[in-house]
Amino acid sequence: MKINSAAVIGTGFIGTVHVESIRRTGVKVKGVLSGSSESTKRGAENLKVETTYSSLLDICNDSDITVVHVTSPNSLHYPQVKELMNAGKHVVCEKPLALSAKEGADLVALAEKTGLVNATCFNTRFYPMVHEARSFVKADLIGTPRYIKGHYHQDWLTLDTDWNWRLEEEKAGELRAVADIGSHLIDQIGFVTGLEVSEVMADLHTLVKTRLKPTGPVQTFTIDTTSKRENVAMSSDDAAGILIRFSNGARATVSISQISSGRKNSINWEISGPKGSLGFDAENPEQLWIGHRGRANEILHKDPGML
Repeated sequence: MKINSAAVIGTGFIGTVHVESIRRTGVKVKGVLSGSSESTKRGAENLKVETTYSSLLDICNDSDITVVHVTSPNSLHYPQVKELMNAGKHVVCEKPLALSAKEGADLVALAEKTGLVNATCFNTRFYPMVHEARSFVKADLIGTPRYIKGHYHQDWLTLDTDWNWRLEEEKAGELRAVADIGSHLIDQIGFVTGLEVSEVMADLHTLVKTRLKPTGPVQTFTIDTTSKRENVAMSSDDAAGILIRFSNGARATVSISQISSGRKNSINWEISGPKGSLGFDAENPEQLWIGHRGRANEILHKDPGML
């Protein structure tokens, strides 16, 4: 597929990452679109992008644009991706792709009908040691996975003064911690094991019942102690415990939290089979733990000569 140039929707924390990532592949980022004309102009200046789009229709009508990266608030993903694909654009969308299974299925069907790429960003599966774990499973070195435990814990929404647009259900949807970070953990587990989820039972917790929302904007992963604030009642999940059944009968127990002090980005899992176990910790990403029943356990380090 020949890519002429790309556009990015959203110029916030993750939109900036997308612009840099696209450029590293040698593809030109022609323009950006953000939530307002002011933020679009500011984003274009900061990112040194030549074109500021005033609407989604402008991107759809730009024949130079082959692919569009969507990093807008969650509630906009489905309508924006659908309109872009109907205009013939390939799409890379931040998760969640949609806010319901029905919407997601609609976009999958549209991709199949049009032959366009409709990708969702599950970037954490690309740790080298996650790929190494996948190769171990495919080579049957631990046997068929039958029990998995894992967690994804962060702390950036621990305080009642912590705020981000993801806390606003009209923008982010009803699920928060599970959709925002739990989806990455489940994707990693599925990527490594090849297993498909068949059933889930989840206990979702709203533990910070009221938050103090700043009256001005707040950047993701920052602490703001200066803004004027207003009390806002919360109902989305700060944390969750999830039991999972897979189609082959395997089981998993996972914990999701955005209120675990000291854990900045802790993705951790162990996958157990009859021949052995594998363990990965994203806070120590250059190691893969290998567990054995009848001999000493091993730690495999990220060494190109050994992988």
